Amino acid sequence: MGVPVAGESGMLNIFDYLNYQSFMKDYYEARKRQNSFFSYRFMGKVLGMDPGFLVKVIQGKILLPERAISSVAKLCKLAEKEAEYFEALVQYGRAKTPDDIKSRFDKLIALRGMESRPLEPNQYDYYKKWYNGAIRALLTFWDFQGDFEALAARVHPPISVDEARESVELLEKTGIISRAPDGSYEVLGPPITTGEKWQSTAIRNYQQESIELALQSLVKDPKGIRDISTVTVAVRFSDLEEIKARIKELRQSIMHMMTDSGEPDCVYQINFQVFPMTAVDESAGPSLGPDGDPDAGPDAVQNAPASGQDGKA
Repeated sequence: MGVPVAGESGMLNIFDYLNYQSFMKDYYEARKRQNSFFSYRFMGKVLGMDPGFLVKVIQGKILLPERAISSVAKLCKLAEKEAEYFEALVQYGRAKTPDDIKSRFDKLIALRGMESRPLEPNQYDYYKKWYNGAIRALLTFWDFQGDFEALAARVHPPISVDEARESVELLEKTGIISRAPDGSYEVLGPPITTGEKWQSTAIRNYQQESIELALQSLVKDPKGIRDISTVTVAVRFSDLEEIKARIKELRQSIMHMMTDSGEPDCVYQINFQVFPMTAVDESAGPSLGPDGDPDAGPDAVQNAPASGQDGKA
């Protein structure tokens, strides 16, 4: 664990946080438990901001001003590395684009180092490489006894022996697989799902790699072992939610079919994509979050039958 921070509040460890608002909220509540006279008014006065404004910052309704970062670090008596981490938390909270979110999250992980709990970084690493999901799925039916050369060759496209070994080690650390006394491996549960901001970033990286794999398959794999289709249609933006709902139903029906179809013998990636090809008036339809359907998980591309320009390769 890292060095305890906010001495007046007990043992808060800032390296346990991926959200600066949560840290500030916990700091306030810990100080309040110690001293009932501690208030948002007092905290705001120390930080040089209106108490009502401070409450909205802690609630996540308003971003913490840059000028207040050092004041919060001083109030919480953060050491140099801890103060640097807090500033990185604030910058991470301000990130909007996928590239910004990823780079600032990577900086957080680097600053956490051995101070952090290992769970989130391991989960993040799971989605950084496409073959982690492929190996997890493969181990649900293939009798793997530690032959990493055979494992690397079984993955398509093939990966290196070192990549196969690192992937298995990661799956063990994350609790997705475990090794039995006889040397075989068992898949214990499903992979990590979306939710927190870092998870959405990791999922987006995974989706990008999946799309790139589809492009490789289009060029390299014979038609008999893959299906890649596209369709371009004119739709009402207000119908997008219905389209997404139908894709979700299709996803779930395929998963049920896999469960009922008997013993598997290979692993496939099935992608679903729906994206605009003209400017969209978002006021004409439902409000969409930046990450779309939170239940979508690491899925990305497929086609839907409709009138319009249709393509199949």
